Amino acid sequence: MPYDIARLHHVGHVVSDMAQAIALYRRLGFHVPPPGVPALAPREGAALEIFGAANTHADLSRSFIELVTPVQPGNAAGLPSDVRIVPLQAPAEKLPLVMSRIEETSAQLGAWLDRFEGLHILMFSSPNVDDTGNRLTAADVGHGGVNTVGRPVETPDGLRTEPVRYLEIDGAPEGRVGVVADLDPEFQHTRRLDHPNGAQDLVEAVLCVPDGQLPLLRERYERYLGRPMSTEGPVTLLTKADLPDLLPGEDPPALPALVACTVSVLDIARVRALLAENGLPARETGRGELFVPAGAALGAALIFREISEGA
Repeated sequence: MPYDIARLHHVGHVVSDMAQAIALYRRLGFHVPPPGVPALAPREGAALEIFGAANTHADLSRSFIELVTPVQPGNAAGLPSDVRIVPLQAPAEKLPLVMSRIEETSAQLGAWLDRFEGLHILMFSSPNVDDTGNRLTAADVGHGGVNTVGRPVETPDGLRTEPVRYLEIDGAPEGRVGVVADLDPEFQHTRRLDHPNGAQDLVEAVLCVPDGQLPLLRERYERYLGRPMSTEGPVTLLTKADLPDLLPGEDPPALPALVACTVSVLDIARVRALLAENGLPARETGRGELFVPAGAALGAALIFREISEGA
């Protein structure tokens, strides 16, 4: 029987300056659209005021890398001039709850930024998130149950809302960890996938813990995934002592931490040339891949892994 979690849905890169982050990811060779940010009139007849969090995605075939930043009410500092304002739409009786959740998210993002700028969100993909939730419950993994939210999606016919079903696992010290229903194929044609770097998919997250904590981390993630850990991904676990063997020169500012993610590409030589052209450093991983160190990528090392076309 196939496992209910086989791959990643997305990782979230929490940044302090969205305009700077978008510029970086475009230099890394990704198409990144302008970010969206929620807005609400603070009183009847008043102009819309942004608040909460702004985010955008580098979309891949079955996954994406999210860029996200907290936003102070009415303060557009760090947002690009082409930011997309998304007015909140909810029944009046539900609006306070919606606002409260957005404000909680913004506060959490701020707390993560205080810890370090980098990867703080790790979401796995499941074809049936309800079944995954039941399995996690049976394995004594606490979670908040399955929720449904709407994600605005730009289409040729205008803005549409894609329903997203997800759950968040309780108490993961490395950040927000959870499971999301597989991306809806109906919306795949709306995503920009022809990245200059040839990126195909998000295939790995790298999680680092202090020395001596690997057994507990492995046991926890085996319960999350419902199977023994594998070198095939979608998550690689290691200690700080072992990190230089994979990513030479990396020294995370805090642990546990998501220190890197891996994107599959069609032509590593093409990536190497693009990074050199855009003035970004490139190093070799201990596995012979290419990576941009965290110090040059806003706190999150980015690994490029070559695959054969159609793999």
